[in-house]
Amino acid sequence: MTRVGLRRTRVGATVALAAAAGLLLTGCSAAGGSAATTSPTASSEDVHGTVTVFAAASLTATFTRLGTEFEAAHPGTKVTFSFAGSSDLVSQLTAGAPADVFASADEKNMTKAVDAGVIDGTPKDFATNVLAIAVPPGNPAHVKSFSDLASPAVKTVVCAPQVPCGAATAAVEKSSGVTLAPVSQESSVTDVLGKVISGEADAGIVYATDVKGAGAKVDAVPFPEAATTVNVYPIAPVGHAPNPEGATAFVAFVTGPEGRSALKAAGFGLP
Repeated sequence: MTRVGLRRTRVGATVALAAAAGLLLTGCSAAGGSAATTSPTASSEDVHGTVTVFAAASLTATFTRLGTEFEAAHPGTKVTFSFAGSSDLVSQLTAGAPADVFASADEKNMTKAVDAGVIDGTPKDFATNVLAIAVPPGNPAHVKSFSDLASPAVKTVVCAPQVPCGAATAAVEKSSGVTLAPVSQESSVTDVLGKVISGEADAGIVYATDVKGAGAKVDAVPFPEAATTVNVYPIAPVGHAPNPEGATAFVAFVTGPEGRSALKAAGFGLP
């Protein structure tokens, strides 16, 4: 993971152009992993049993789909998921929670897991994402920009600072000089989105993929400042995984053609 800092610049530059144009995000790998196509893969005969995956909340829809596809490709397997904020998942892993795979929404939390000795091998970057403002349909608070979220008249919800989407929000605040006063800070990006959908908030800062996945339940307010902060998603088998063959196979599936296709369709950028 030592090359993260050097390679993050290339990710930010690439995705900034895509975000400004409103196009599908495309990033460059920022962690010290090899290309997805070089991942070792277990044969279908070697893979069986339950594969337990700890994954960032923003991956819920895409990984649920990939879990079903993985089971079809590997008869006799069952993929179970625990979706939450990446920081919460690291805490669970370091406390001894059994899991086979960890997929983080940022490099910082993956690094914590690596440093804690709960990761097997070198994590691989498999997706990128940027922030977006989600508002209820019709945008009743008339939010037009990131700076509008600083108004006390706008009930804004964000992720907590230790969560990747919260850390990214704080980075945008710093780079833009805009200080928000959110009415709540949530432990996952799905909780933020839920408050917007339910009408409890006038706006929420989530990921572009969350807005896309919510469909007609929310409207999106684009803001160019989002391009200054790009989240890179790494994935890796967990050390002492109960099902190491299943872990290797699932990581290869996510970083391979099937995973890349699903991630691209969901609006993620690809390393």
